[in-house]
Amino acid sequence: MPHASDARVVFLDVDGTIMDEAARVADSTIEAVRQARANGHTVLLATGRAPGEVPDHVAAIGFDGAITAGGGYAAIGDEQVLERTMDAELVARMVAVFQDAGVEYYLQSREGVYPTEGVHRLYAWYLREFAGETFEGIEPHEHPRVAPLVQREPLPTDHVAKAMFLGEDLGNFARISEALGPDFHVITGTMPNLGTASGEVSRAGVTKGAAIETLLPMLGFTAEQAIGIGDSSNDVEMFDVVGTGIAMADAVVEVRERASESTTGVLDDGIWNAFVRHGLV
Repeated sequence: MPHASDARVVFLDVDGTIMDEAARVADSTIEAVRQARANGHTVLLATGRAPGEVPDHVAAIGFDGAITAGGGYAAIGDEQVLERTMDAELVARMVAVFQDAGVEYYLQSREGVYPTEGVHRLYAWYLREFAGETFEGIEPHEHPRVAPLVQREPLPTDHVAKAMFLGEDLGNFARISEALGPDFHVITGTMPNLGTASGEVSRAGVTKGAAIETLLPMLGFTAEQAIGIGDSSNDVEMFDVVGTGIAMADAVVEVRERASESTTGVLDDGIWNAFVRHGLV
């Protein structure tokens, strides 16, 4: 059913948009989302995180649905309405490329996140260096933000929505992208502090933007009524399919170039200011 002409639908990235590197969320962001929904607007998450990776304190804000795993899954309310995953053959090909390149990586599915052995050590280092986390009295793998990235067996062989590989060798990124070929969608990693040559891999055609195009008619909105807010390379396709693309203050160059406008930072009322500008609150 179409919505009133002044109603809007908003798709919000999580990392670098709703929360910062230390997982902090501005009070104004919580208020903006809740007020906008109370005012008759629709607000969904659009994140590269797998469904189970969305932090509890973010989910608790309250949303009308979520695009997760960079477009691999989508839900409206509690109903799963989209699943675009890789079959076993694609997963095997992808993993073989990662292993040949000697990189650490993790696989994302609806059931969980499946990392190789070294991923939790890299993430613990990231949390120490960039998020101010401490590990006094505990091993890194015991930290609640690291525990999901401790190696699990067995790694899934199919129904993987997305993978992330980690590294510093820019040549490796190019080689992995070329080796994977046209059956895959490969972008630079959205957590660059885990390695400047990190990357994210989905099936070809699986993006946040493609998921939004599927969801809009289900939600009763047109592209012109849609707003996307983000900061990283997996938000580029989102900006291509919404009427208004808003870049966060620290957005990467590709996102700023595609954006209709920009807003302030995560903890500088960025979401609130964007919602005010568009009359959502």
